[in-house]
Amino acid sequence: MKSALVVYFSFDGNTKLIAEKIGETLNADVIELKTSKKYPTEGIGKYFWGGKSVVFGDKPTLTNKSIDLSGYDTIIIGTPVWAGSFAPPIRSFVNDYKIVNKKIAIFASHGGGGAAKCFAKLKEALPENKFVGEIAFVEPKKNPECIESAAKWAATLS
Repeated sequence: MKSALVVYFSFDGNTKLIAEKIGETLNADVIELKTSKKYPTEGIGKYFWGGKSVVFGDKPTLTNKSIDLSGYDTIIIGTPVWAGSFAPPIRSFVNDYKIVNKKIAIFASHGGGGAAKCFAKLKEALPENKFVGEIAFVEPKKNPECIESAAKWAATLS
């Protein structure tokens, strides 16, 4: 049984990069949330549909097999910041799984801010848990120092 699980959604690969480093550092299981909904990946539509999905509280169907959270003391949740909030697949995860009495750490990747609001909203969505850490990364694929920061931060969680 592993004590930590990293669960994340990645749109452009930034969150995935950080999630994999955290998982490696902690020897944790890592699960990428996948959805049946496909979001536009280019142009203004990418931002419009992402923002619209957040504003309307979309909860896309997750295509992952059922995740057994009972074997984990700590759940580390990673998300890109969309319109000052967490991505809709994370909303689906929080909605689909009754997460209580866990240690929760959260990280976000973004290119223009909004992480503090994102973290506040995620904490609000998971009230019956103990939050043990949060960190934001600005464009990890363009900033290799984010990988080292992710490893250092993860080490504080163990």
